[in-house]
Amino acid sequence: MIHFSNVDYWYTIGKPIFKNLHLNLQKGNIYGLLGKNGAGKTTLLRLLCGLLFPKEGTAEVMGFDPSKRHPDMLAELFFISEEMDIPKMKISNFIKHYSTFYPRFDEAVFNKILNEFEIEGDRMMNTLSYGQKKKTMLAFGLASDTKLLVLDEPTNGLDIPSKGQFRKVLTEAVSDERTVIISTHQVRDLANLMDPVIILDRGRILFQKSMEDISKALNFKLVQSLTPPEGALHVEQVPGGYLTITPNSNGQYTDVEMESLFNAIVSRKPEIFNQFK
Repeated sequence: MIHFSNVDYWYTIGKPIFKNLHLNLQKGNIYGLLGKNGAGKTTLLRLLCGLLFPKEGTAEVMGFDPSKRHPDMLAELFFISEEMDIPKMKISNFIKHYSTFYPRFDEAVFNKILNEFEIEGDRMMNTLSYGQKKKTMLAFGLASDTKLLVLDEPTNGLDIPSKGQFRKVLTEAVSDERTVIISTHQVRDLANLMDPVIILDRGRILFQKSMEDISKALNFKLVQSLTPPEGALHVEQVPGGYLTITPNSNGQYTDVEMESLFNAIVSRKPEIFNQFK
């Protein structure tokens, strides 16, 4: 569905954000895009949405060159950025004017999700709080039923109940024909949704694995002792003790602790990478 080959991009000459970037994403997954501030996550999302253009290399999204912004591609892509430009109109009028761009938009689905988020459809969009604006756009994006849904920090601005509602409605909206990309720092909010996981660091894809592959390779365990277990690949202090990552030598799966895995990956520990060879 998405293929980047040898993509270079920079804002300032001599300071590349990406150099020879390769990326391949298949349909039917909820990809989690993780990375430190400045790693290039939002730039990558804007490149695949056609809002930025590669300086070198090629990008393909659903068979289209995203930089051409072909109407057939845009009808199958919905992007919710972290900073939203909200028009001064009622939600109902927003639906009337903008839903026509998406041939499978389902107003009943939109109203159902909006109701779950406890937002009235006759509200003026520009008077909504940041969290309410985010929920309204999430409802619109899910109701659009596009083949590609791109979310940049979707849970920012959401309270605790709303985060649970978001996970529920997103899970219900996923299908084998739909691909979702979630860029986030809120790993704990979305860890159970993201699969596969992509870790971006210093302008390159450092890690891209399914949750099954991670569970097959690594065990995650909380221990009380400062002394790490034999064969520990990574140890870090967390509330309640120490989180350890060890090779999965017994064939038993444990829950993936995404924050600890991220810390181990970006610290470039060869012992972690060796488990996936």
